[in-house]
Amino acid sequence: MGRYDDVYNGWMADPEAFWAEAAKAIDWYKPYDQVFDDSNAPFNKWFPGGELNTCYNCLDRHVEGGRADQLAIVYDSPMTGQVQKFTYREMRDLVAKFAGALKAQGVEKGDRVIIYMPMIPETAVAMLACARIGAPHSVVFGGFAPNELATRIDDARPKLIVTATCGLEPGRVIEYMPLIHKAIDLSKHKPDGVIVHPRAEVPDWERRDIDVLWADAEAGVEPAECVPVKSTDPLYVLYTSGTTGQPKGVVRDNGGHAVALAWTMKNLYDIDPGQTWWAASDVGWVVGHSYIVYAPLMHGATSILFEGKPVGTPDPGTFWRVIADHDVEVMFTAPTAFRAIKQQDPDGTFIPKYDLSKFRILFLAGERADPATIQWAEEQLKVPVIDHWWQTETGWPMAINPMGIEPLPVKYGSPTRAVPGYDIRILDDNVQEVPRGQMGAISVKLPLPPGTLPTLWNAEDRFKQAYLADYPGYYKTGDAGYMDEDGYLYIMSRTDDVINVAGHRLSTGAMEEVLAQHPDVAECAVFGIADDLKGQLPLGLVVLKAGVAREAKEIENECVQMVRQQIGAVAAFRLVTAVQRLPKTRSGKVLRRTMQQIADGEDFKTPATIDDPAIIDEIKVSLGNLGYPKG
Repeated sequence: MGRYDDVYNGWMADPEAFWAEAAKAIDWYKPYDQVFDDSNAPFNKWFPGGELNTCYNCLDRHVEGGRADQLAIVYDSPMTGQVQKFTYREMRDLVAKFAGALKAQGVEKGDRVIIYMPMIPETAVAMLACARIGAPHSVVFGGFAPNELATRIDDARPKLIVTATCGLEPGRVIEYMPLIHKAIDLSKHKPDGVIVHPRAEVPDWERRDIDVLWADAEAGVEPAECVPVKSTDPLYVLYTSGTTGQPKGVVRDNGGHAVALAWTMKNLYDIDPGQTWWAASDVGWVVGHSYIVYAPLMHGATSILFEGKPVGTPDPGTFWRVIADHDVEVMFTAPTAFRAIKQQDPDGTFIPKYDLSKFRILFLAGERADPATIQWAEEQLKVPVIDHWWQTETGWPMAINPMGIEPLPVKYGSPTRAVPGYDIRILDDNVQEVPRGQMGAISVKLPLPPGTLPTLWNAEDRFKQAYLADYPGYYKTGDAGYMDEDGYLYIMSRTDDVINVAGHRLSTGAMEEVLAQHPDVAECAVFGIADDLKGQLPLGLVVLKAGVAREAKEIENECVQMVRQQIGAVAAFRLVTAVQRLPKTRSGKVLRRTMQQIADGEDFKTPATIDDPAIIDEIKVSLGNLGYPKG
């Protein structure tokens, strides 16, 4: 047995002692009464009675403890050509000032603030400022379509929205203000104001009475001090795709979140305070919350905030330039990014142009990392390449090769073994464990560790229904896979209709709802198909209403535009074709999984419950006309 086994077994033997030890890394205003309270299960509480402030733990304590002049955030934007560096003292002062601005606009402890921002320093400032005054933030990925933003406004009921005038993509500027204004027009709940950070790329924009410029909001305000909050008070709400198209607001508490994330930086990612860490993600997603803003700053590391893409900003060497320029030791990104780099620079010709001598480890997560991508990265970079697995709901990894505890042997296709805190089991439909090597529903024995979701925002019944009802006593991950004899986990597919497009979890059900709105569409099905670059892409089949005389191609193009407008370009919805009918069971259930297997060229068995086996040949022809299966 190695050190990993000792640590994991130590957690298993006495979880409360394990997390009490981890909690020593956090500064508390008031000690907690107990480590864990399950008296109101399943709404369990970690560190109840304790009081702390997440922003204080990220900034002020490091300023007071000797890291005032160490870099906290490095902003690197190939989109604008800018690099800005902020010490812990500078970040504390910027955050305290903006927290004062929020208070001056009427934001109090417990009020929500929606942040709809690009990857700029002000985004991290806004998040930490909310944490400073105890106002839960809800970051919405900048560029999300207005109706998607409106549903989040109505669910979170924010006092304020904080935004910028635009986000930047290679070759285009995405103006945010028209999207924000339309979302407010659509929403039932109306925020009191919108604080706007202007960017040079959009010099002119329509300003409404509700809009306040960032500088005007800060003018003459007093910097705000940190407000003690309860361990169990929410730090943020982050919306993730729901199977009904209605987003689920994942709640993150302050105490458990701080303890868990601080513990992960050294134990899982092998980063020490003072070292430079880079999570190449977006703060609209959970990775940006956990590992651009909160965990690295809590740990006293330097975090890179990158505005750009792995290719096209300006070339497939941009990642290597950032690593070299800022002495990055450990990086975390999505497999999609490396597939894009590999596609553009298959021989790695850009890598020798940069000094990567300080670079030690690459972590990949966000979707399944295929062995070919991992092996290519290993070969090119000559460092360990570590796949790992977690979700918006968990907030931090469930399975990983724990580099700070003990590097374990690599098995390609596996995110290695369960992280201390997670008792992972593979279950059948009767909630019984399946034999090793056999596929089943990947589940986590309750209780979940600190830092995971204690509930959904204003939706306790939905929390129970979505995650706890199907496998009593377990958290349902929604992923299917198996565990081998050595305890290595293999994630094979989703068990619901949420697909993973370039690390973004998107609901095919929500896309179906959009397609069903088209006046010429009688019924439809959307399912995820394998894609070399993005991991998965949505493919839509539509059955047109009888008597429709228009060209099918015209309707298909309109369907694509509808999804782009209502869900956003992030859905990458391009593949849609009209079919005569959909394959269904006799009870009327559409056989999406069977169609996905056909499109991916997998072996499949025509279900015995199908209402007409001949339809399978029709679907093969339709998918073949789209070019699937490939080759």
